[in-house]
Amino acid sequence: MKCLAIDDEPLALKQLETYISDIPFLELVGACQSAAEAEVMMKADSIDVIFIDINMPDINGLEFVQSLATPPMVVFTTAYSEYAVDGYKVDAVDYLLKPFGLEEFKRAANKVKQRYDLQNMAAVSVVDQDDAMFLKTEHRIVRINISDIRYIEGMSEYLKIHLEDKQKPLIVLLSMKKIEEHLPSSFMRIHRSYIINLKKIQEVNKNRVIMDADTYLPIGDLYRESFMGYLESKFLGK
Repeated sequence: MKCLAIDDEPLALKQLETYISDIPFLELVGACQSAAEAEVMMKADSIDVIFIDINMPDINGLEFVQSLATPPMVVFTTAYSEYAVDGYKVDAVDYLLKPFGLEEFKRAANKVKQRYDLQNMAAVSVVDQDDAMFLKTEHRIVRINISDIRYIEGMSEYLKIHLEDKQKPLIVLLSMKKIEEHLPSSFMRIHRSYIINLKKIQEVNKNRVIMDADTYLPIGDLYRESFMGYLESKFLGK
């Protein structure tokens, strides 16, 4: 699980980094001393969990989490016990009261993993023999035709599945990696945030894939070679 450590105190931040390095299922993406710095990192990478101090200058940790449209899992760390109730109001996974040790941190990390595993199991898609996929969304299980998927957009731990003849995308709690496992070869990831149906491409213009007049999707550096290889295999001209 990708995570961020956020604390305005350098020593406390270093402690978080050290503890995270001791947990095999946690990958530290970055260590930030402000919510503003964390916001930049979260836009650049998909984050599964943040370990964040509440009492910080400018915008505190609680306010920062509340400002996020689709917040990742949260573990609050603070020296002030009165913040505990507020922390759980935003569905925090756990609350660590400073000073805390490695064992306490491990218990919080295990709670994070339990929730992560539960979320991914709850929304696992199942493919049947009729080229269909079942997805859990908003307490419902819906069936969609895989061939109707135009493209998939990743948003933290959520996905937006854009379908033919549907004005609004289907929003599911699922990872890009998990849905990739259930998609046929007619789908390709072109960016960390986008998987496209290759049969729905209208045009490729420089660093963008054009799906329709209003949809221009970027081609990420990590995925450019494989995507251009696909195009070359289909290209009939010189």
